[in-house]
Amino acid sequence: NIGSTMLKFYGDDVRNRAIAKAAAGSDARMSGCELPVVINSGSGNQGITVSVPVIEYAKALAVPKDRLYRALALSNLIAIHEKTGIGRLSAYCGAVSAGCGIAYLQGADLKAISHTLVNSLAIVSGIICDGAKPSCAAKIASSVQAGIMGYYMYQNGQQFRGGDGIVTKGVENTIRNVSQLGREDMRETDKEIVKIMLQES
Repeated sequence: NIGSTMLKFYGDDVRNRAIAKAAAGSDARMSGCELPVVINSGSGNQGITVSVPVIEYAKALAVPKDRLYRALALSNLIAIHEKTGIGRLSAYCGAVSAGCGIAYLQGADLKAISHTLVNSLAIVSGIICDGAKPSCAAKIASSVQAGIMGYYMYQNGQQFRGGDGIVTKGVENTIRNVSQLGREDMRETDKEIVKIMLQES
């Protein structure tokens, strides 16, 4: 019930509806709902993350369908671009790629979208994947929130810069750092996660 919790305590403006609906979709999926879901990079949760919030914003902004389709294509392609460098299986949570489609719907250009992506990666790129389960919904909520925050930061003239943690100057360089983190540096983390999960079962 991550989605309903978000709406109860944070209100039902478009930002919170976008977060809540994405979380609710994941919640239903992780609890055995048999309805179909959009897949991105082999992940239903990632598909939900890059589509549901964008659709919710498009409805609220009453944008033409072609603009929604472009925003969805952008959102999905950025997620695929990020995931390609990470690889198929990783201890890195693949749902941390939200916000760019929403920024596009609000008129963001390439520069704004690049800063949105870097800002959001700086905020949530440390989330681990410990198996598909109900807590994925909360991770998705946090990721969508970070994506929107990343865009708000840019609009407010704020950004994370090269040298701020894993952020390097240039969006592609930052994506490369995240790829290395997910593909190489989290191998031992993955083993430890499996070990912990086996102890719990």
